Amino acid sequence: MPAPTEFTVTQLRRPIRTPDCPLIVDISIDPDFDHDPHLIPGAFRHPHTDVDGLKALINGRDRIITCQQAIKLCQRLVAWVRGDGIVAPYLQGGNYPWRDAIDTIRIPASAIPAFVDKATLWLTRHRPKIDRIACPWLIRRFVDRKTQFLFVSAVEVMGGAARYGPTPFDIEGVAFSHRGQRSTFDAMLDRFHLHLSALDRLARIVRATDTNRHNDAPEAAGLLALSAGLSRQYKDDQQRKEAGMAIYDALCRWARDGQNEGHAWPQERR
Repeated sequence: MPAPTEFTVTQLRRPIRTPDCPLIVDISIDPDFDHDPHLIPGAFRHPHTDVDGLKALINGRDRIITCQQAIKLCQRLVAWVRGDGIVAPYLQGGNYPWRDAIDTIRIPASAIPAFVDKATLWLTRHRPKIDRIACPWLIRRFVDRKTQFLFVSAVEVMGGAARYGPTPFDIEGVAFSHRGQRSTFDAMLDRFHLHLSALDRLARIVRATDTNRHNDAPEAAGLLALSAGLSRQYKDDQQRKEAGMAIYDALCRWARDGQNEGHAWPQERR
């Protein structure tokens, strides 16, 4: 049984794909992290020596502390802040049990763009509808929960990227974009090593919807209808993106274990 200050891999696996997942603070020292430079989805690094910064970061918020093995660093830090009345569990065993568990994913740290003001910053064309909402959902749920997105006219994307440092996506000529029949969502799954079965199912739907090949996924017609409805309901791009998050949360949950569920009327009388 885990200690009250521990959080197990099984406990973390359940919320990792949901908006309710706690932020994961990785305090691994550089030599340990350099030996295996990967992050649990949604985790971000913070120096273990910045205790005051960590206290401010975790106080009153859902946080999990981790490092490579969760022996000295995590347990000492959790005990230290607990003495100040701050409760933050550590991941039992650290990053390695997560790495070695079945059906878990990790993100190569080198794949994550450089931070702009303590978080990733992304830039794309305005009036998002499908890929440009699916990709922000993927980034926020799996890559960087503190991330921000900017929407500008197509002709201003590359200029804005050069001036302010955000990472451009879903526009021609950049790393995160379409490749042949594959969508920008596909490109992000590849780059961040996010090939879970549920995400691959979701990618098939996004791809079919975004490239108008509905025969490849019968669900594409429904996603297009919802996406078109959002585009008409919300004029503001940020509001449209936030409203779309719930759609992709639901689709991901369906893709995980709901594909065989049906519904009929009238229901059988028993």
